[in-house]
Amino acid sequence: MTDSFYRRLDSDGDVEVFSSTESTASNWSSEIQHGSPPLALLTKAVEELAAPGGQRIGRLTLDILGAIPVAPVRVRAWTMRPGARISLLGAEMSPVGLDRPVARVTAWLLATSDTADVATDRYPPLVEGESVPHAHGWAGAPGYLEKVSWRTQATAPGEAAVGWLSPLVPLVAGEDTTAVQRLAMVVDSANGVGAVLDPDRFLFMNTDTSVHLHRAPEGEDFALRSRASIGPDGIGATTAEIFDRRGFVGTSVQTLLIQRR
Repeated sequence: MTDSFYRRLDSDGDVEVFSSTESTASNWSSEIQHGSPPLALLTKAVEELAAPGGQRIGRLTLDILGAIPVAPVRVRAWTMRPGARISLLGAEMSPVGLDRPVARVTAWLLATSDTADVATDRYPPLVEGESVPHAHGWAGAPGYLEKVSWRTQATAPGEAAVGWLSPLVPLVAGEDTTAVQRLAMVVDSANGVGAVLDPDRFLFMNTDTSVHLHRAPEGEDFALRSRASIGPDGIGATTAEIFDRRGFVGTSVQTLLIQRR
């Protein structure tokens, strides 16, 4: 039984090497990774680089630059724009033996201060209810979907779909996983939660995932209230509101490539 998405193998200066377990495999193909594990691993690299600065991630953007194989990968993080109040960090993933990156995360980090007296949320908290029988359209797909608890909620026709998701295994074997990393382990699934097309008839793969967090997420359970919009020329977008058990924490958006099977 696979107990994590990645296992740490080695390091070479500022480059870390990880093996990718079969649990990272996408529902579209067992040979490529789902977007959430790479987003989470690159987020881990950003958090570890940023740790001494005392800033918090306000925005994460994953760009998928090519097919991410289920194979050993090299990860590095660096500071793109240093600053005492605002900084921009980057992290890249490349398959071992290939110099070209296949995934890149950029993260804006901001200095924190006490604004509890004026804190406000755009949406009220979500409360998890009973799950519907069929969580998603990829039932039985091996890999990533087996390692996430996915509880789709009943919603009225025309409303955005809601799914509560929780990772079932750690990000890296034997290492702690932060709440931001746990959120990153599921947030790329907004495309699946908010799907409006039949995956047996269409491919709708996202090229990116951008997450804005006005509050630091907490815990292990996250809700995505998500809906896709499909354009007339093969391009779409999925937008989502993100919740933890306390309430609304942020939003995400993904660009979609739509193709008929």
